[in-house]
Amino acid sequence: NPEPSWQEVKTSGRVKEELTKMGIPYITVAKTGVVATLKGKKEGKTVALRADMDALEITEKNEIPYKSQNPGVMHACGHDGHTAMLLGAAQVLNEIKDELNGTVKLIFQAAEETTIGAKAMLEDTDFMEDVDGVFGIHLWSNIESGKVSVEAGPRMAAADVIKISVKGKSGHGSMPHQTVDAVVAASAIVMNLQSIVSREISPLESAVVSIGSFHSGTRFNVIANEAELIGTTRCFNPEIREQFPQIIERIAKNTAASYKAEADLEYNMGTPPLINDAECSKIAAGAVEKIIGKDGIIEFEKITGGEDLAFFFQKTPGVLAFVGVRNEEKGACYPHHHERFNIDEDALEVGTALYAQYAVDFLDK
Repeated sequence: NPEPSWQEVKTSGRVKEELTKMGIPYITVAKTGVVATLKGKKEGKTVALRADMDALEITEKNEIPYKSQNPGVMHACGHDGHTAMLLGAAQVLNEIKDELNGTVKLIFQAAEETTIGAKAMLEDTDFMEDVDGVFGIHLWSNIESGKVSVEAGPRMAAADVIKISVKGKSGHGSMPHQTVDAVVAASAIVMNLQSIVSREISPLESAVVSIGSFHSGTRFNVIANEAELIGTTRCFNPEIREQFPQIIERIAKNTAASYKAEADLEYNMGTPPLINDAECSKIAAGAVEKIIGKDGIIEFEKITGGEDLAFFFQKTPGVLAFVGVRNEEKGACYPHHHERFNIDEDALEVGTALYAQYAVDFLDK
């Protein structure tokens, strides 16, 4: 029963139901988020474990027993697995709470797919103020089931949204000389933006500038006087992120001016880059080794997708683990956000154990 961002009412209700059964107290944060607190018998540090809960507006094409029952919505990114694993870890940790050297906070996050769910939860309540470290898991379809990546450094990109409004002068399609064609100006802007990555950013850095939406015009014989471009930027270097608005605005305005048009940029900051802390990554690697051995640890290239777990990392050091779910024999071989996305459920055991083991090891250090 998947639910989209900010509509995870039944999902968070199910989480609360399980937490209540275990006797773990919780609070509701930012409408549909849930934060539970599990106190160990001994005083010590506090570690937060995070799982996201929202689904995507995609019609599922899998024919499986757990196929989405909500038309047009499916868990095409593995967030249902994240929630299940953290509930499993909560049960494990609750059974050994007398042995814990500190406190575990269980964060069931809303609206990760909007890129601002974590930020909204942090702005709503100060539940992170006493947290010393954060651990998150993302099930990943490009990694074989039974393998885990936890290396330090940049792991997921800053993901921002750009909107460029182009203004021209409309007229008859047969007399373009009397107009200022917004379609032509906007098309030139799209092409000129491609030079940012190839000519303004070091080839040793990773960056993306993509226009995904271009809207203009009303009919075939009318020169459009307006156009709207919407796209995204991705990078791992905070300095490049700071430079993007000025670079894009310069290119948009100057290109538009060369066609006698005008352009305005609206640059919206999304998620910051997600960077795994070296010490936290070391603890996570040790936890993986205890669960599935050294052979279970792999190195995996950083990803230009965004992840708002990065907002929690701005509060305290943390690590995101990529837990593999790929298994072609089980049909778990499609990319994230695909209508046939599926997981090898054997990976849920690995992830559940990893959440719990990381918490124990972090509090013991």
